[in-house]
Amino acid sequence: MNATPEPSALERAERQSQVVGALQAVLPAASLLWHTEETTPYECDGLTAYRQRPLVVALPENETQVQAVLRACHALDVPVVARGAGTGLSGGAMPNALGVTLSLARFNRILKLDPLSRTATVQCGVRNLAISEAAAAYGLYYAPDPSSQIACTIGGNVAENSGGVHCLKYGLTLHNVQKVRGFTASGEPVEFGSDALDCAGFDLLSVIIGSEGMLAVATEVTVKLVPKPMLARCIMASFDDIRKAGDAVAAVIAAGIIPAGLEMMDKPMTAAVEDFVHAGYDLTAEAILLCESDGTPEEVEEEIARMSQVLSEAGATAIAVSRDEAERLKFWSGRKNAFPASGRLSPDYMCMDSTIPRKRLADILLAIQEMEKKYELRCANVFHAGDGNLHPLILFDANDAGQLHRAELFGADILETSVAMGGTVTGEHGVGVEKLNSMCVQFSPAECEQMFALKRAFDPKGMLNPGKVIPTLNRCAEYGKMLVRGGRLSHPDLPRF
Repeated sequence: MNATPEPSALERAERQSQVVGALQAVLPAASLLWHTEETTPYECDGLTAYRQRPLVVALPENETQVQAVLRACHALDVPVVARGAGTGLSGGAMPNALGVTLSLARFNRILKLDPLSRTATVQCGVRNLAISEAAAAYGLYYAPDPSSQIACTIGGNVAENSGGVHCLKYGLTLHNVQKVRGFTASGEPVEFGSDALDCAGFDLLSVIIGSEGMLAVATEVTVKLVPKPMLARCIMASFDDIRKAGDAVAAVIAAGIIPAGLEMMDKPMTAAVEDFVHAGYDLTAEAILLCESDGTPEEVEEEIARMSQVLSEAGATAIAVSRDEAERLKFWSGRKNAFPASGRLSPDYMCMDSTIPRKRLADILLAIQEMEKKYELRCANVFHAGDGNLHPLILFDANDAGQLHRAELFGADILETSVAMGGTVTGEHGVGVEKLNSMCVQFSPAECEQMFALKRAFDPKGMLNPGKVIPTLNRCAEYGKMLVRGGRLSHPDLPRF
């Protein structure tokens, strides 16, 4: 699957020569890559099933160079795809066949850390975890903690509005960012948000966060820091039935409790991670929940007691509470390593990302079990259960074209079913190229046009990350016909194109 058609060799060579010549005038020689062996490592992000070699890779070292690259590409009508660490899972950083991949890996400095205002101003290429490591000396940390936080960059987090296991209590990237600076496609400086409590004019911060590199290239981000809690403890609750586990999640929230983290894993996933990290998981359980409480010792003691009672009443067969910090981290090590552990089960996996109402967790798990039979592929499940964000991992072998095709159909079925249950096609991984077709299921032609109108307001030529996120009306029409022909458009409440 390509975001753009593969150009002819002659067309590519001519365009490459033109672009290299323009960029050599604004970048040092070491900041420009165009030979095949140099650009191949950039052909995909974490969604390795889809690949496209970029025409040119630019690695600017400062904002002046970023601006110059954007201006040169804009003058030549050359598409630009911004890239951070490449840990994205929806193909958002997959290159354009006739475009420039703008790598921001060298923007890796923490510019300012202010413990009084509890903020950190960082360049977009700073790793997520590096912010917390720098803030630890002041008893502060950056709350959003995606599983890839050891490698993913804050710029990528802004592009995808990333979450993490503690997003239920502390929010997504959107809730933890104060200001974003960068450039439009034409190289115009732009700033979203403010250092103050409010900003002049329209507040467009929530527009840029989660925009997947389509509206502007972020180069500098000011994030909010929060105090490290005095104490944190984690409950590991086992359930002998998936529905009981799903209902327990809803029961915890209904009891007025907002845990610091509330995660769910099914039996195949717990088996995979236990063999990988030996976290002490109950391998007899059909599903386990990880429920964390943090705060003062008194607050934690009370909340752990309340959650334990709710979980017991919901049918938990076993409840273990971390006795110390080492055991708490051990409980979480399994969840944090769910993706690499799954890599030991199969040559490839496709990590889906949709969101449903919490009360439908059991329904979607049971539906996925039926899909495993339908598509003849295995699926291990891990959920940000507290906010209904699903991460089913479909296991397949990409060397088998038939398996890849079935995995794509499996994933689309999960997304379509999520929408039918009142959810959305994405939670935190973005749309990229992976979910373009599924966007046609959730959004009407008029809604897609409104999204395009917003993009045109920032990027009239459509040069930033083109061909992604927003499906064209022609694409939706063709996808609708395909679903009808294949008998897959089975939910009566989904739109028809």
